[in-house]
Amino acid sequence: MTPGKAYLDAETIHRLAGRSNAMGAWLVIHCWSVIFGAVAVFAIWPNPLTFLLAVVLIGSRQLGLAILMHDAAHNALFKSRRINEFAGEWLCGRPILAELSSYRHYHLTHHRYTQTDKDPDLILSAKFPTSHASLRRKFLRDLTGQTGLRQLIGQIVMSFRLAGDDDAIEAANQDAAQAFKARDLWKSLPVFLGVALLMSVVGEWWYGLAFWLLPYLTWFQLVLRIRNIAEHGATEQSEDPLQNVRTTRAGPIARALVAPYWVNYHLEHHMVMHVPCWRLPDMHRALCDAGIGDRMRVSPNYGHALAEAGW
Repeated sequence: MTPGKAYLDAETIHRLAGRSNAMGAWLVIHCWSVIFGAVAVFAIWPNPLTFLLAVVLIGSRQLGLAILMHDAAHNALFKSRRINEFAGEWLCGRPILAELSSYRHYHLTHHRYTQTDKDPDLILSAKFPTSHASLRRKFLRDLTGQTGLRQLIGQIVMSFRLAGDDDAIEAANQDAAQAFKARDLWKSLPVFLGVALLMSVVGEWWYGLAFWLLPYLTWFQLVLRIRNIAEHGATEQSEDPLQNVRTTRAGPIARALVAPYWVNYHLEHHMVMHVPCWRLPDMHRALCDAGIGDRMRVSPNYGHALAEAGW
């Protein structure tokens, strides 16, 4: 589960894997600051452009919360295990209707069996490359809220169906984790609604619907799909850690709107999964210095990655 050991020495890996409570706190604070800052910009300058900007930025930061929960699942968000578990669960996962423990179990299985028949994420990547028309339909369903609404209704129905059946809930959680979803909503939904209510209390009554639910149902679903495609879509179905996963270069606009918190360095993450997200650029440089840069699957931008998948 640590293929980077074949290319990097133990001292380099130890240095790159160093965690920081201060940096973890900064990342969580930054994510929530962008979310509420986007709402504040609209409140000060209300117009269609600032509304659209807020929806897009908040949707991208909802993905950012998922990425930070992902780091917590690898015990990499905070140096303190107790803070890591609390922040990953209640400040990152639950606000987007996710659950840390079920996601961790599923995701570690993905790392162990990446792009093999036992990979639980294979269902996401095996369908690519596909046709341009198919991708266009998927993106349209995401942006119009059809994907998010269908998944949300499915979560609610499943939670009622599984109420009181702990074993069934656990099994359902494993199936849902790949989309950052918890089938048992009764812990996550109050947190999700609490964020929306807070926005409505400090702003107008409709702010929670417009700036938490709407981004969640639309832009978050789109960038989550783009992330999944870029990471493993149209890559080798093999055990080669340099070709069964993709890193995608991202400029400032892509990092703001599509790829928050260095999520684009996915090959590097698979090399040593417990390296914190903010150290992944250093991991990339270390791998290039080790002489394998030209063997790594790297796309120059997200447009190129999507083109490989059929766009």
